[in-house]
Amino acid sequence: MRWQIIAVLAITSCTAHSPAAPVTSAPQAAAAIARHPDFSGFWNLDMKVPRDPTLMALVPPNTAFMDDTGPVEFPAGEYGGLIPTPAALAAAKHWNPRDQLTPQNACRSPSIVYALQGPFPIEIFQSDVFIVMKLEYYDMVRMIFLDGRKPEADYPHSMTGFSSGHWEGPILVVHTTHLEAATITNNGLDHSENMQVTERFRLSPDGQVLMATQEYEDPAVIRNRGVRFIAWRKQAGQHVYPYECDPGFAGNYQNSK
Repeated sequence: MRWQIIAVLAITSCTAHSPAAPVTSAPQAAAAIARHPDFSGFWNLDMKVPRDPTLMALVPPNTAFMDDTGPVEFPAGEYGGLIPTPAALAAAKHWNPRDQLTPQNACRSPSIVYALQGPFPIEIFQSDVFIVMKLEYYDMVRMIFLDGRKPEADYPHSMTGFSSGHWEGPILVVHTTHLEAATITNNGLDHSENMQVTERFRLSPDGQVLMATQEYEDPAVIRNRGVRFIAWRKQAGQHVYPYECDPGFAGNYQNSK
């Protein structure tokens, strides 16, 4: 309940300062939601769900499928079919995994490029104006605006960025910009602040599986495009719990060198 109140207050504040946000009555909001699939609820990652043909057919050509969803991680030098630029490749070769195990970095969250596909659940709250997606991983919270608003000229970059969404039939299409530079594959390949992310979400026919593709485009870092397929299974009566990262645990790894 506390997180729902915080999310609503945050959106109310954003809406009050944005002239693009329309005023919608409760009956209008309920009717708008009824016209579209309802993604609300608790969703746990399910790696056994096969790639959805409908979503995969919408992925543009020259896009590498990155098969590392969940706890799987690529070894050093492997980037899931992405083709790094010379500068990005040179930087990746200097990657040292122990740099992540310092008190300064242990609790530094990745961006949604790496976080969304991780082996952690998500919880979604949906209205006709916005969708709040709460990730258990690093306590990240995404706001996906559905009312057509644009980011202000001075909108800050962050690990969740600015996400705008629209419906194409039963599929929710989300475009995200303003991401802070962070890892793509957790082995040295980092995206820039110019990363563009396109996501498509849809429900299975029984409404129990939420499926998504997450596409990446960042010409300064990768010469082609990348995509992950992610699926979550709905679980009633569950909620996302605080991640509560403790940077002190990094000392355990440092002492084991």
